[in-house]
Amino acid sequence: MADQPASAASTTTDRNLAADLAAVMGRAGRVFVTMAAKQAQEGLDNDPLNARPAFAALGAKMMQDPGRLMDAQIGLWRDYLDLWANSARRMLGAEATNTIEPDKADRRFKDAAWTENEVFNVIKQSYLLTARAIQAAVADVEGLEPDQARKAEFYTRQIVAALAPTNFAFTNPEVLRATMDSRGENLIKGLTNLLDDIENGKGRLQIRMTDLKAFKVGGNVATTPGKVVYQNELMQLIQYTPTTPKVHKRPLLVVTPWINKFYILDLSEKNSYIRWAVAQGHTVFVISWVNPNAALAKKSFEDYMLEGPLAAIDAITKATGEPDVNAVGYCIGGTLLATTLAYMASKKDERIVSATFFTTMIDFTDSGDLGVFIDEPQLASLEQKMNEAGFLDGADMATTFNMLRANDLIWTFVINNYLLGKEPFPFDLLYWNADSTRMPAAMHSFYLRKMYLENKLIVPNALTVAGVPIDLRKIKIPAYVLATKDDHIAPWKSTYAATRTYTGPVNFVLAASGHIAGVINPPETNKYSHWINPKNPPNPDDWLAGATEHTGSWWPDWAKWLAKNAGKNDVEALVPGKGGLKVIEDAPGSYVRGRAD
Repeated sequence: MADQPASAASTTTDRNLAADLAAVMGRAGRVFVTMAAKQAQEGLDNDPLNARPAFAALGAKMMQDPGRLMDAQIGLWRDYLDLWANSARRMLGAEATNTIEPDKADRRFKDAAWTENEVFNVIKQSYLLTARAIQAAVADVEGLEPDQARKAEFYTRQIVAALAPTNFAFTNPEVLRATMDSRGENLIKGLTNLLDDIENGKGRLQIRMTDLKAFKVGGNVATTPGKVVYQNELMQLIQYTPTTPKVHKRPLLVVTPWINKFYILDLSEKNSYIRWAVAQGHTVFVISWVNPNAALAKKSFEDYMLEGPLAAIDAITKATGEPDVNAVGYCIGGTLLATTLAYMASKKDERIVSATFFTTMIDFTDSGDLGVFIDEPQLASLEQKMNEAGFLDGADMATTFNMLRANDLIWTFVINNYLLGKEPFPFDLLYWNADSTRMPAAMHSFYLRKMYLENKLIVPNALTVAGVPIDLRKIKIPAYVLATKDDHIAPWKSTYAATRTYTGPVNFVLAASGHIAGVINPPETNKYSHWINPKNPPNPDDWLAGATEHTGSWWPDWAKWLAKNAGKNDVEALVPGKGGLKVIEDAPGSYVRGRAD
């Protein structure tokens, strides 16, 4: 059969596209009606983040100093003149440098057209100049309250990020090429992806960051062999199967964060902290928290302590016969561990011999950008919402964390999924990130109000848990405190407060990268670096100035430190279920499989 004429093929393609678009648009109408109904049901608040007062104060202060505002506008105009002059020289064939370049870490402008095509180069530089001027003008305003200034700067960054030319089809060269090459199929597919995400979010936009069907908990993530040997309403305790014939005498308890699932520490065989710790000859127990529903609304921070680490220690003693443990706490799990240690110190309970803290806040004076989301109006609104449902929805928490890195965790996927019409790549870390958890109303209200808003934990005896005033100065056991240099959740200079608070020997170590990658950094990858300083001066900047940088993972340094507190490595390894506790089920257990959607 002769080939179909090009004009006929083009007409057929156009008809198919038109039919596809019509079908998608019909579906879009139904989906957006559902979305509007969802918003109406939840109640529309035109300022849910309480940003309006900060911007009102910002505008008032700016108007009080019109000269500074005029200087900023003149500076931006000069930059534009320089940009147009350089562009004109290049168009005439002369050599000319760019007026501004994106930061080396900014991946938005990696497409070659942003440099090679003069039109897109001008668009890029115009945006960067404007963004710089806007953010500088906001940052330079004097007289704002610190909270107002931080909020104005944060939301200005969000607005500037949203207005990047990469986020719009007609100013993104990669999207334009895809649109022309596919004759618009990318945009139809992108609209389909958008509708899928709204439907999957039950009326709320829930951006898909990875192929959720590519992973299965207990299948290709959370695969380290072990058994659940204890459980209560809040947690399952997993004992991992030893891989060495002899183990250290003292077991290791890992108190994981309950804001996300525990398997961030066990994503794959290659980067599993849990698997690696087992291989170092430790009898490892890990707390896997339940994904709570409304029935657990009244579970408190106190309950998380009593039914979490304290119950786990009791269970470990039954399972192994050992009277004490070493403990690790990650993020909010570390905050709970610190609280538990102070509680135990007051009770003369010495069953935790050493403590390791990963990216843990105990002093919330400077909580970084997370503090933007926590003030009295926002917290009161959140508490009302939690009290009605019995918990904080995992999607709300995920949105907050994604906003902290909007370019990487929001706009990258808007471009890939909706403008380019592509499916997101399979990525275990982003699968874990999407596997969000709920927060019981009572616990989360206490945590946000007493820790973040009132900063009671760092004040001796200002906070009472289970009838005991909490004084972190009573923590006298050896502590290994790990912070990460680019942490957007627990700023490292804030976590350094541990060196001035705990009264036992504190090893403070700073790892490169951020809250996740800086912690999950196996030695075999030889990535990043870490800084060590045996001295802990009062100022964290002085600590860093006197620290020595070491290439690669911090894990081996921690292993050497822990070995000093773990007892001799000459105890017969104990298989889960062969001790004083029976096996309930295989790891990773059933609690971790409870989803928040």
